[in-house]
Amino acid sequence: MKKWIFLALTIITYQKWDSINHFINPPPDYAAAHNGEVILYSAAWCSYCTKTRKFLNKKGIAFFEYDIEKSTEGRIQYNELGGDGVPLLLIDHKLVQGFDSTRIIELASGEDL
Repeated sequence: MKKWIFLALTIITYQKWDSINHFINPPPDYAAAHNGEVILYSAAWCSYCTKTRKFLNKKGIAFFEYDIEKSTEGRIQYNELGGDGVPLLLIDHKLVQGFDSTRIIELASGEDL
């Protein structure tokens, strides 16, 4: 029985390692370096990145953009945040993966629900 519990804990730990690691060793506060602006991690070929960029501009949300294929610093930050696809937004220390207009507005207005 102890072996099965150990095996289950090992599997769960392995599957959730990125979340555990970010909890234990949180990434640096990248937003502070950009005066708290939204940070958009994108790629030139990404249509959802273009849609996100247009949405942020339309809503008057200030943002700083890194093209993760052209910016070494942007790629490093993206990797440290556990990036898995673009667009990735960092808003008020919270991540938004993909284009999610409702979540972007919630976080940008401070209404984290």
